[in-house]
Amino acid sequence: MIRITAVNKNFHTVSGQLHVLRDIDLKIDVGERIAIVGTSGAGKTTLMHIMGGLDRPTSGEVLFEERNLFALKGAALDAFRNQTIGFIFQFHQLLPEFTALENVMMPLLISGQSRAQARGQAADILTETGLGERLDHKPGALSGGEQQRVAIARALIQNPRLLLADEPTGNLDRRTSDEIFGLLGKLHTKHNLTMVIVTHNDQLASRMDRVVRIEDGRLVSNDPN
Repeated sequence: MIRITAVNKNFHTVSGQLHVLRDIDLKIDVGERIAIVGTSGAGKTTLMHIMGGLDRPTSGEVLFEERNLFALKGAALDAFRNQTIGFIFQFHQLLPEFTALENVMMPLLISGQSRAQARGQAADILTETGLGERLDHKPGALSGGEQQRVAIARALIQNPRLLLADEPTGNLDRRTSDEIFGLLGKLHTKHNLTMVIVTHNDQLASRMDRVVRIEDGRLVSNDPN
């Protein structure tokens, strides 16, 4: 599904060039579950953002099903992300003034679906993630685990082929983390997802098919579990 070749990412700082990623080569097959691990600042999130088209590499190539991701510009890249990739972030990124249902409806409304159709699909996916009784609650009235379930539902609402998750259990307690682990596993199977998760959690990483370790911007190991 994804082929990353010789990807480098540099940032300009007042003290000079900061090399965040260095010559990353990585291939991810359809249906794989990949954990990206490493110390803070190693480049994990930057790599995930490049993989999802949220950031551009300084050099190198990212192919999605043999299509050059960064040949897409502007609205075309936005549409590709919205329709093909689901994103889950550590801090949920939910809109606090909207209900759980409205947050999940948002990607469908942006892509042009009717409000009635978006409402029905959002209710279905929220029920699948265990929140069928919490549709009208705003994020502030939900627990951390419930907010993450809303974020997962929103990520899946467009039936993406690739799910990218950045520390999806980073702010959750052990019991809630286990529940989210189990939910992601079920959704991976049911929706035939390819899944890439950035995590510090060794237990979560051990449940993936393969663990990719990055240190100082370099890929240092790429091993199956």
